[in-house]
Amino acid sequence: MIVRSHLPWPLRWAALAVMLGFSAAIALWAFEFGKEIAGLDRGAKAEIAELRAELASLKDRHGAAQQVANAADSLLKAERVAQERLVQQVRQLELDKQALQDELGFFQRLIPATGEGLQVRGLSAEPQAAGRLRYQMLLVHQAKSSDEFRGRYEVLLSGQVEGKAWQQTLQDGPRPLQLRRVTRVAGVIDHPPGAVLKSLQVRVMDAQGATRATQTVRL
Repeated sequence: MIVRSHLPWPLRWAALAVMLGFSAAIALWAFEFGKEIAGLDRGAKAEIAELRAELASLKDRHGAAQQVANAADSLLKAERVAQERLVQQVRQLELDKQALQDELGFFQRLIPATGEGLQVRGLSAEPQAAGRLRYQMLLVHQAKSSDEFRGRYEVLLSGQVEGKAWQQTLQDGPRPLQLRRVTRVAGVIDHPPGAVLKSLQVRVMDAQGATRATQTVRL
C-alpha cells in the first residue's frame, strides 16, 4: 500500500508564487550589488549631483540676467521720458526765442520820436492765414503834461480784387485807444482770400474825431 500526501491546488500555486518572488528578489539584489561593486551606481549618483549643481547655477545666473534686463528696461523707459520732456522744452525755448526776436525786431524798427504830439511808430503787417493779416504798431504820446490820451484808431487795407481797386476797414469799426506815454497795439484784419494787398494805413483820432497821427506801410 502506497500513502501519498494530497495538497490543494491553491496552496501549491501560492507556494510556487512565493518561490518565484524569492528568486526575483535574490536576482535584483544580485544585480544592484553587482552595480555597486562595479562602481556604476556611484558614478551615476555623482553625475546626477553634478547636473543638479549646474542646473542650480544656471538658474541663479538666469535670475541675475533677468534682474539686469529689467533694470535696463526701466532705465530705457526713464531715458525716453526724459528725452521727450527735453524735446518739448527745446521747442518751447525756440518759440520763446522767436517771440523775443520778433519783439526785438519790432522795437529796432522804431524811429526815436521827436517833438510833441501823438506819433505812430514801427507799423508792420504780415499774413497769418488765408484771408487774415496781422498788424502791430507802437503809439508814442509826447506831451509836456502827463495827461492821458483818449481816442480811437482805424485800419484801412487797400489793394485789388479781380483787377479792381478795393479797400476794407476793421469789421467792428474804429477801435478805442487810451495811453499816457507809450503803448503797443496789435490786431488782425480780415480780407478776401483772393485780394492783392497793396498797403495798410493806420489813422489815430482824438475824442472829437480829429486826426492826430497816420502811418502807411506798403505790402
